[in-house]
Amino acid sequence: MSTSAGLAPPPLHRSPLLLLSTHLVVALVALVTLGGATRVMEAGLACPDWPLCYGSVLPAAEMNIRVFLEWFHRLDAALVGLGLLLLTALSWGQRQHLPPAVPTLAATAMALVVAQVALGALTVTRLLRFDIVTAHLATGLLLVVLLSLLRQRLRLTLEPLPPDVDGSLAGPWRRWPALAALLVYLQCVLGGLLASQWATGRCLQLLQGCHWLTAHRLLAVAALLAVVALPLKAAAVPWPHPARPLAFAAGLLVLLQAGLGVLTLHLHLSQPLVTIAHQLGAALLLGVLTSLAVLLHPLPSSP
Repeated sequence: MSTSAGLAPPPLHRSPLLLLSTHLVVALVALVTLGGATRVMEAGLACPDWPLCYGSVLPAAEMNIRVFLEWFHRLDAALVGLGLLLLTALSWGQRQHLPPAVPTLAATAMALVVAQVALGALTVTRLLRFDIVTAHLATGLLLVVLLSLLRQRLRLTLEPLPPDVDGSLAGPWRRWPALAALLVYLQCVLGGLLASQWATGRCLQLLQGCHWLTAHRLLAVAALLAVVALPLKAAAVPWPHPARPLAFAAGLLVLLQAGLGVLTLHLHLSQPLVTIAHQLGAALLLGVLTSLAVLLHPLPSSP
């Protein structure tokens, strides 16, 4: 992939954007993980009002572990929103120096944040209704995907792949990480649907609603096979340096995810830290797969 002359300003113009997008990816992964911790600890209604908590910005008198989780989850969401607003403004201000996809992705992510804020409010006011909780998780994970895509696209603009490397990534494998990411995303949303209805516990204890758990397991197998194929292919070819470490990282993360999923069921959801780690791994895996998808099938540099 090459960068045209019209898209080659000094690195100073774009490095702050790359740094900001990196911080936002980290903050979004933390936000999704905090959301999982809030659910596992049954803290979703620890702050009974919204957007304040007990009518205060910092409810010191009511503070306990559950209130802290919900309060800090909202704080992280507010920081992400401000960061995305800044990223959108900067990317549109420098759009003549950037690939067209970057400001568009930033604006799309900003619109999703607005939707996420609305869903967060409804989560509280509708008393954790399962479909709203699941939509809240799905939107959060989609934001992780969009910001990971944006960040990798910015990085490629700063450090284009050499022509020989770009050519070595030809073939149907260019689209495989995107397919794997889609399967993982659907698996995560299905997992959120399970969790928001407490379907796993009902299945394990009462043998009710087990079809949801069965579907989750089947989709988990499909996602596992799709992701594990990536490091195997990267080792066999082998893929060049930018893509190969990401493929191996995806393989390691999906194996850890499978292990955590089995352990979660074995412990009958009795260990919150295992369940929280499972959600953290899912968010990280989506970010890695998205970055790999951009490397193997980069977007055009110009319209």
